[in-house]
Amino acid sequence: MILTARRFAPMATRMRLKLKTVFVLYFMVSLMGLIYALMQLGQRCDCTEHDMPKDRTISRLRGELHRLQELTRKAEADLTPRQAVKSTLTTIFVITPTYTRFVQKAELTRLSQTFLHVPQLHWLLVEDSPHKTPLVAGLLARSGLAYTHLHTPTPKERKLQDGDPSWLKPRGAEQRNEGLRWLREDRRVQQGADGQRGVVYFADDDNTYGLQLFEEMRSTKRVSVWPVGLVGGMRYERPVVEGGKVVRFHTGWRPSRPFPLDMAGFAVSLKSVLANQDACFDGNAPMGFLESSFLQGVVTMEELEPKADNCTKVLVWHTRTEKPKMKREDALQAQGLGSDTTVEV
Repeated sequence: MILTARRFAPMATRMRLKLKTVFVLYFMVSLMGLIYALMQLGQRCDCTEHDMPKDRTISRLRGELHRLQELTRKAEADLTPRQAVKSTLTTIFVITPTYTRFVQKAELTRLSQTFLHVPQLHWLLVEDSPHKTPLVAGLLARSGLAYTHLHTPTPKERKLQDGDPSWLKPRGAEQRNEGLRWLREDRRVQQGADGQRGVVYFADDDNTYGLQLFEEMRSTKRVSVWPVGLVGGMRYERPVVEGGKVVRFHTGWRPSRPFPLDMAGFAVSLKSVLANQDACFDGNAPMGFLESSFLQGVVTMEELEPKADNCTKVLVWHTRTEKPKMKREDALQAQGLGSDTTVEV
């Protein structure tokens, strides 16, 4: 046992030396690390490894922002020429008479949404009323259109009574004349030639209008004309054109009238409206002569400008909405169970 202990004594001594050496080395490395850390105090820390996920998110957001900025610049570049083109277009002033009835809001909604597709259009909506109604005012405010809201009542003696046929008396004469009055007064204060640039069109609220029609009329120099479908008991009425000039009219009723045209079948340049201050619609005109009463003060037949491929294409239709039957509503009203009248229809 003594020999064995003596044999292992040098080995134990060597192990103690190795542990001491390891401890010294560990101490030196730690001390050097502490010194290095102290030297780095106050200097910018490279935290790339720690902040890598956050940095990647920031980098991605910056890239997305840059991409959106580029798209915005491109959109603005594309939009600017369009705005320039739009501003050079001739304005179409559309005069529409309207009156209170069950289908009024439905008719005006459909018409306004057609007009939304027509650039550079100004809608003059004229109520047959002694005052502006909330229904029409609200619809116009929500329409997204450039508009002017006017009103003037039809004299009682010129109004149709219940049971009268629609053709018995001219309708909308006072309202169209109110629109003409506003144009003449408003444009009078406009300076320069641009104040007289424009086209005036009389659009009833129950007709159906193709978008091409408005582009056809935009180049009107005096009075332009075209066919109207489903009117006068015929498939269409139209001016007949020969050699680029209107020579007669295809109509089924009194073709001898000065201008046997439907209200939807012509447009007038704003310049002609301003130059002929007395031209207006005669509320006492005989049946079928309302259009002629206005046009005779503005143009001659030889001066008419045929549009729509020499008046061979129908782009507007004289449609009418069926009057709603309210028998059940009336019965419920009599029982005190009718629809809530505060709900706008």
